[in-house]
Amino acid sequence: MSFDVLQDKIRAAKNPTVAGLDPKPEYVPPHIRRACYDQYGETLEGAAEAIFRFNCGLMDALSGLVPAVKPQSAYYERLGWRGMEVLERTIRYAKEKGFYVIADVKRGDIGSTAQAYSDGWLGSVKVGEADLPVFDADCATVNGYMGSDAIQPFLEDCKARNKSIFVLVKTSNPSSRELQDLVAGDRVVYKVMGDLTQRLGKDTEGKYGFTAAGAVVGATYPSDLRDLRRRLEHTFFLVPGYGTQGGTAEDVRFAFDKYGRGAIINSSRGIMCAWQKTGRDGQDFQEAAQAAAIAMRDDIKQYVTIL
Repeated sequence: MSFDVLQDKIRAAKNPTVAGLDPKPEYVPPHIRRACYDQYGETLEGAAEAIFRFNCGLMDALSGLVPAVKPQSAYYERLGWRGMEVLERTIRYAKEKGFYVIADVKRGDIGSTAQAYSDGWLGSVKVGEADLPVFDADCATVNGYMGSDAIQPFLEDCKARNKSIFVLVKTSNPSSRELQDLVAGDRVVYKVMGDLTQRLGKDTEGKYGFTAAGAVVGATYPSDLRDLRRRLEHTFFLVPGYGTQGGTAEDVRFAFDKYGRGAIINSSRGIMCAWQKTGRDGQDFQEAAQAAAIAMRDDIKQYVTIL
């Protein structure tokens, strides 16, 4: 299944990390913004084009170093249709550069609506006699807290198209405990969600033993991360919360199995905005992003050996 593709890329790069592409216009170096605003004005189109050029520069710098990218759709949606068009172009460019693409969309509806979301992000749309892929990401994030009806349509596309999903299980935000840590019978809610995710993914295991239904588990709760790794041995983890949110390499080591497999660690602003710390006004944004990605890889490598 699709997580085999991701694990192969992680092993080839010896780097279990994903770069989040979550840019606001103010994250874009000034010289890129100026060039786009001179051409398009201070408009949504100008902002969207600046973001696209920034994304391409980042991916050029990270290609071969980082195995995956994760664009967060909210940062594109906030610019309207121009932003969504840039998101489509960003995904296309990422695939051309050889990245595994995780569309961080956190969709969580049911029935025909869930199917429509899956069609757009992972599947295709029938237009006359043509069957047309839309965003065509390799993977999407899904909010399954409405139950299995919110997950199953995505899994059908995963099976048919060698794709994958990450289901929100134990998220990294501080208020996650308000709901996810509540006791439900003899389990806490996030463990119920984790068990459901692994059960729904049954019979989709690939060569590394992971199902097509992965789990989002935050680095900010390392003891929960360790418990879930033991509990969900066939579930691939997407781990946010490293760096800016306080998660450390020592924390994220619990996400991996004994072979150093089964997890990918996200960093967004830590890589995207690394140029803001160099004092060169963003002229070195590619070198800064590359250096930040290498530092993150080497930090994790102290605790995790990928076999």
